[in-house]
Amino acid sequence: MPQLSVVVPTFNESANVAELHRRVAEALAGSDWEMIFVDDDSPDATADTVRALAQQDPRVRCLQRIGRRGLASACVEGMLASSAPIVAVIDADLQHDERLLPKMLALLQAEPAVDVVVGSRYIEGGGTGDWAASREHMSRWATKLSQAVIKADVQDPMSGFFMIRQPAVLASVRAGMSAVGFKILLDLLAASPRPLVVRELPYEFRNRFAGESKLDTSVMWEYAIMLLDHWFGRLIPVRFIAFTLVGGLGLLVHMAVLALLFKGGFASFVTAQAVATFVAMTGNFVLNNWLTYRDRRLKGWGWLRGWISFTLVCSVGALANVGLAGWLFREHSVWWGASAVAGVLIGAVWNYAVTAVYTWNRKG
Repeated sequence: MPQLSVVVPTFNESANVAELHRRVAEALAGSDWEMIFVDDDSPDATADTVRALAQQDPRVRCLQRIGRRGLASACVEGMLASSAPIVAVIDADLQHDERLLPKMLALLQAEPAVDVVVGSRYIEGGGTGDWAASREHMSRWATKLSQAVIKADVQDPMSGFFMIRQPAVLASVRAGMSAVGFKILLDLLAASPRPLVVRELPYEFRNRFAGESKLDTSVMWEYAIMLLDHWFGRLIPVRFIAFTLVGGLGLLVHMAVLALLFKGGFASFVTAQAVATFVAMTGNFVLNNWLTYRDRRLKGWGWLRGWISFTLVCSVGALANVGLAGWLFREHSVWWGASAVAGVLIGAVWNYAVTAVYTWNRKG
């Protein structure tokens, strides 16, 4: 049985699989190990590449996920699929230094009190390679922000390269990890029911070997959502937090359109409220599809069907929105702004509950 499982989350990484396997095999020569590739149904047939590799090396396994995406959740599934007492997480793009793996393993085997060994960019001897100054500043700022939720003394909690004991993984998962976004180590440390004992080993971050980076502007959004999830003690579903934040942006759009039409004298209050509701509802769909339901993102005809579904199922909420706001404004002379907010709140609750079931609900 393997003593170490190396978990590799992948999406469109077929050009990197063989080289990563070769380097890891070379680094871990003499150890009992396996590699678990967790692929999010990559269009470039990464899963097929892994299966072909597994025909040559039985230490290689493939977990192909269909209908869901996300680096953190992929890592969790890979770690839970392991029977080894120790698991490591490494990216498929070869930016992490696989030569550090045997040192990590030796440290954990020599020091039973240590739970996690982190490949660190921010201790002496480590570095971020040729990162732009703006990216490094952003990373260090996010690292400082993360100190508010973690329960361990670690300089690089944002690292995606680490090795951890299986019992520590199980404890964090059972405690309620958010499994959102890219920062799986931070999620594990924050969710752990006890402070984990961490050691850090330096390494130099490298350039991507092949393929394109998966980082985009939504990564920071997911990071913020994960922090909020831990700050609120996971009493509120993480998607609801995201949906609410998007709704807040929608409220600003709603109020701007309402003020333009009503205060500008272009329409009556009820008409302006209806138009503002439709504009905000469309904007909310776009942002929720891009951010809140990133792992279930609708594209092509699916996007259009999703927008139609979102619009139809929210029509009841929209009618309640307009009706309540109009009634408050006409019958109780409530300030037009307060009337609009009350209507939006009624619609928001309905929107989240119904669209979660009918618009973005996908099997798997």
